[in-house]
Amino acid sequence: MPKVSDRGKGAPVRRRSSVLILVAVVLLTAAVGTVSHATGSATGDHDPAAPAQRGHWVNTWTAMPQLTEPHNMPPPPFTGEDVVLADATLRQTVRVSVGGERVRLRFSNAFGGAVLPITAVSVALPEGGRAGVAGIRPGTARPVTFAGRAAVDVPVGAQMVSDPLAFRLAPRTNLTVTVYLADGQASTALTSHPGSRTTSHLLAGNHVADPALPGATPTDHWYLLSGVEVLSGRGTAGLVMLGDSLTDGRGSTTNGNNRWPDQLLDRLHADRRTAGVAVLNQAAGGNRVLADGLGPNALARLDRDVLACSGVRWLLVFHGVNDLGVAPATEAAQKAMAEDLIAGYEQIIDRANAQGITVYGATLLPFGGNEGYDDPAGHRAAARRTVNDWIRASGRFDAVVDFDRASRDPADPERLNPAYDDGDHLHLNPTGYRALADAVPARLFR
Repeated sequence: MPKVSDRGKGAPVRRRSSVLILVAVVLLTAAVGTVSHATGSATGDHDPAAPAQRGHWVNTWTAMPQLTEPHNMPPPPFTGEDVVLADATLRQTVRVSVGGERVRLRFSNAFGGAVLPITAVSVALPEGGRAGVAGIRPGTARPVTFAGRAAVDVPVGAQMVSDPLAFRLAPRTNLTVTVYLADGQASTALTSHPGSRTTSHLLAGNHVADPALPGATPTDHWYLLSGVEVLSGRGTAGLVMLGDSLTDGRGSTTNGNNRWPDQLLDRLHADRRTAGVAVLNQAAGGNRVLADGLGPNALARLDRDVLACSGVRWLLVFHGVNDLGVAPATEAAQKAMAEDLIAGYEQIIDRANAQGITVYGATLLPFGGNEGYDDPAGHRAAARRTVNDWIRASGRFDAVVDFDRASRDPADPERLNPAYDDGDHLHLNPTGYRALADAVPARLFR
């Protein structure tokens, strides 16, 4: 009869063997999963059973959705009496910030008057890597799918996110997105971002994968597309810019990508310590903090345009000059507007902080000499100083970026530096936007 001690000696050997076999199986499974990820298909096929991907999703490009004004609708013949973009191919380029091995797109029907029926979508690299071109680099086009299907219907007021697509995207490069709508959208209420400062192209028929679009109609607006995301490493995070036309880039160069957020992106990515920052522009000309202007007010769109973006860590608020500019130029009205703006900022700070987002505030630029905003009695200028004093001294923002100091005329602080003025004494030229980009401390994003 065997001794108890003998059985005790044999049991650990069998347990060790079982553990070794289990470890080997786990390692082999992990290796197979790694190979599958590295050689993933670039066809856009969706596999709901695929293992979770390494890294995290972060927006690499955004554009604030808004209702298209009549003069910004797609040019003829792509806008009819009751339908837009019927049997139309729309090709657009966007400049991404951070790169990744997998991408997905966001299409918005936030302001559409009917279901948005997208028939087919592709992504590609633009010809010559340039912004605003109609051609794509041959061999780079890949179909985009939605739950494994080529077509998708975007409900009224909703957005749809595409399936992840294996598509290598380098940082700070241009991406082409081509969309075909067979039936068009049965409404002239269309979602877009008119202030694209980038040329898009429209052509009748399905040309989603065509390398060139001969005879296409150019238009300097973005339609339907509201975001591009990449699967990226844990060292990446998003910085959202909440603002108006000064951030949207009025006065910058069409297809030049020289708005101040673009120039800040270049500066941050020149330093490896901040090379993982995704700069996301959520601004629109004519937008306001407290009341609807061109697009919903900032308080109304904060959830959609900031909190719902993927991978956001920081928010920079540079917003409010239009609130001052449209309020009556009386002392009482401007005093009340300054107080309301400050209260609005506090709402933004509290709501973003609650989601773990660090919030920075930027001072408002001078507008002396502007025909619409400057007033002889100086009440709007006084309100601007009140707001800026609060931004600088209240301590409510996690840090302050002093755009006022960076852009004003040293000889007349109520006016823009003439070297930066686009000519209307409100907006900046590319040199002025460089001054804003340079005024943002890079240490805030390390």
